[in-house]
Amino acid sequence: MKKQEATETKQKPIFSGHETFVCRYPWLPKAFDGVSKNPNLFSDEDEAMINLGVGKNMVRSIRFWANSMGIIESQNRAGYKVTPFGESIFAPNGYDPYLEDEKTLWLLHWKLCFKIEEPLFAWDFLINRWQKPNFSSSEILETAIRLPELSHLKLSRTTIDDHLGVFFRTYFPSRGKKEEVKEENLDSPFVELNFIEKTGERLNPSTGHFEAVYSFRKEEKSEISDALFTYALNDFISMRFPNDITVSFKDISTGIGSPGQIFKLSERDIRERLEHINNNKESPFEFHDSSIIQQIQKKKKIPEEQILKEVYQP
Repeated sequence: MKKQEATETKQKPIFSGHETFVCRYPWLPKAFDGVSKNPNLFSDEDEAMINLGVGKNMVRSIRFWANSMGIIESQNRAGYKVTPFGESIFAPNGYDPYLEDEKTLWLLHWKLCFKIEEPLFAWDFLINRWQKPNFSSSEILETAIRLPELSHLKLSRTTIDDHLGVFFRTYFPSRGKKEEVKEENLDSPFVELNFIEKTGERLNPSTGHFEAVYSFRKEEKSEISDALFTYALNDFISMRFPNDITVSFKDISTGIGSPGQIFKLSERDIRERLEHINNNKESPFEFHDSSIIQQIQKKKKIPEEQILKEVYQP
């Protein structure tokens, strides 16, 4: 546990880079294809505008999202390269080159949320650390502004508000005065996950107007298969507890960056998944559940690519 806490102290939360645009359906395949053909695609923004068919701010946003979801990675002066994860998903013979499979969205959601050194602030703060059962935009903003760990960053209220707005629009469709979904939100693939639900309204004392209240969908998620859960579990244990043989059930279910937190799964749901994993002889983990001990034990190391392949097997 000491190792995990020491890691978290080095975090440098990210608030910008997305240019206040949510990620759109065509962007990740475009980024993958572009960088595959030209590692320096994002080095010349004017050229990238022509190749990607978008404006300069969108070029920067595409680069940001593709990098944040682990599709591409920086090579410093050598530009960018596609990652093995990106290759597995978006290559012409990949598992989901056109981003049509909901499993891919959950994997990309995992990649966005599970970051150790440079987490996206809104994703880390709301998904990993928010303790209340529901939230509103104004409540989150006022809470974030007062966080002592952000005081040294000297961020403006607008910067924090814009960043939180991107988070909301990523998962929940923005609507105009007549309740129509705004055009800019139609292309956000993560809306399909129904990860955030509107649960009601309450009065904002600062404005005197009612505002929406939201919560995370915490019901069982059959669309997250046992193989997909295993992929996240393997990623979590490998990165958070690389030198440990066993990890507690509590760390898996409610720990910072855990599959339970990031997917918003109940303890009952997680136990059932772990029991299913026990029945798989090829699983890299074994779940020990008794009145005395509740922990996951590493059995063997399996390449990430092999686990990813199982996610997409029919």
